[in-house]
Amino acid sequence: MLTDPTYGPVRRCPLAASPPRSPARPARPRRRPQPTRQAPRPPVRPARPRRPRWAMRAVTTLSVVVLASAGIGHSVMASLDADIARVDPFKDMKNRPRQGNGMNVLLVGTDGRDKITEHERRKYRLGGAPCHCTDTMMIVHISADRERATVVSLPRDSYAEVPPHTDATTGRAHAAHPIKLNAAYAEGGPQLTVRTVEDMTHLKIDHYLEVDFITFMRTVDVLGGVRICTPQPLKDSYTGLDLAAGTHTLNGGQALQYVRSRHVDAASDLGRMKRQQRFLASLIERASSSGVLLNPIKFRDVTRAVLGSVRADTGFGTDELLDLGRAMRNFSPSSSEFTTVPIGQLGYAVKGIGSTLKWDPAGSERLFQSLREDKPLAPPAPKRPAGPKQATVEVAPEQIRVQVENGTATAGLGRQMDAALTAAGFAANHQPVTAVRHDVRRTVISYDPRWDRSARSLATALPGSELVAVKGMGPVLRVTTGADFKGPASIRKVRVEAPAPQGGTTVIRGDETVC
Repeated sequence: MLTDPTYGPVRRCPLAASPPRSPARPARPRRRPQPTRQAPRPPVRPARPRRPRWAMRAVTTLSVVVLASAGIGHSVMASLDADIARVDPFKDMKNRPRQGNGMNVLLVGTDGRDKITEHERRKYRLGGAPCHCTDTMMIVHISADRERATVVSLPRDSYAEVPPHTDATTGRAHAAHPIKLNAAYAEGGPQLTVRTVEDMTHLKIDHYLEVDFITFMRTVDVLGGVRICTPQPLKDSYTGLDLAAGTHTLNGGQALQYVRSRHVDAASDLGRMKRQQRFLASLIERASSSGVLLNPIKFRDVTRAVLGSVRADTGFGTDELLDLGRAMRNFSPSSSEFTTVPIGQLGYAVKGIGSTLKWDPAGSERLFQSLREDKPLAPPAPKRPAGPKQATVEVAPEQIRVQVENGTATAGLGRQMDAALTAAGFAANHQPVTAVRHDVRRTVISYDPRWDRSARSLATALPGSELVAVKGMGPVLRVTTGADFKGPASIRKVRVEAPAPQGGTTVIRGDETVC
């Protein structure tokens, strides 16, 4: 028992969850408090303060994130690994090429469309029976230091000779015979496809990935779309592709139309492969710049979309997926390079097969030797001059003849347009004239339909201009300057994409193809 100098005797109470209510104090005479110090109370063990519920949740969540960040990659990949459909394209294969440096993945795109909805079939023109053949075939080489990716497109109509094999379904033996490369899959599945590619390239394939339409579409959608740019309009009545010149963000279905279109121009399948390469470069740029590869949850969602309906070899498992994921985190568009196997002869006719593409022996050997030695195909990138990036066009500016006329009331604007086009490399005639109309707001390019490629190239240099076809104009294009022309700053620099030399290889970097 203690004595409080103010209140008298104080009794110690046992600890309780809730302290008892204090009894009423007895009446006491009023007096002035003494200035003496209050005696300290005896040490009492304090009750542990209760943490707010939100704090407990935050601490728990943080702990889970910290612990998971170290192992989420392996756990996520391990769970996805179990969902991948497996094939064995290397079964009983003998006399294979020697192992090179780096990793070679044969990426095969098939026309599988079983899981596509009826609405998607109609909207993106995916009807018809699948051919059960490869629609796209690429060799993806990942360098040994995992800092570079080289993508080599193999044309689907390439002339090939499949090795002797036995049909897995009928058991019938087949001797070696000529074939189009994309038909190897229909005849012998993944195994015959890998054997044929290895025989043609003398390059050992380490892994096999097979992607169908639905996988492609879902991957693009999970990434939030992929941005592409085109200097000229793209229209294909077969796939339904219809894009105006400019920049577009494509969803999964639109992206599928873009990479499948073969009837956009006279380049046919070769032009399609270039668009596929441009799209892959943009896809890498989208994945690496959006933080997807650094966010475990986003990375899981994208990987799940990619792997949800792919088929892969049995050796392509968790460790390989993590290895590729880590490599891609360091990728940028400049880390990737794209090319097509050199073509020696177009339209090589083969009895019973039709028109094929025959590879250039010397050029293709140099290409695949570089992959075996893990060497980059493109020389080091030169330093780009300051200013906007040049756009590629179909026709070189110096081959495009231009007559300028001033369609505004501003004196001298025609001369400014003539001088600006000349500085950009176009063959202006230096004799600008005054147009009949003086109220033109938007610059107009009038052209003969026979020179449509030249007109599209010129329109690329004049963003926002309007193309008007006029039959019988001849080779000289007419530019009617509108009020939207603000001097040389309105002209965009353009360059023609150099064709691949005979037996040579044209290589483009990813940063040269993205918008």
